[in-house]
Amino acid sequence: MHTAYVAVLIAAIVADGFSGIAALVHFKPILPGMAKAGVPVSWLTFPIGTLKTVGALGLLVGLLWLPAIGIAAAAGLVIFFVCAMYTHVLAHDLSGQFGLATGLLALNAATLALAITAP
Repeated sequence: MHTAYVAVLIAAIVADGFSGIAALVHFKPILPGMAKAGVPVSWLTFPIGTLKTVGALGLLVGLLWLPAIGIAAAAGLVIFFVCAMYTHVLAHDLSGQFGLATGLLALNAATLALAITAP
């Protein structure tokens, strides 16, 4: 169980970190999907990029030092990606970014479940 937890957690740290940094630097490939979902470009820095990046850092802190911080970060990321999916659904945008949000939700939900049950 511990090996699965660490593997999923590291995957979540990398994926959330990349996703957060991509939003912070306004990575061109994500801009059309954000526009289609009605997300203003100004939101890419804060709250979107900042929350994802801080969430990834929280997962890292949970792995290395304080497991409770990792659990809180995973829970926050699950909530974030539920809201992201909801935003895309409201905009009738079931594009690649909706799929990415779905994958990141599943990854963070698995991280949360494993973090809660890990010894």
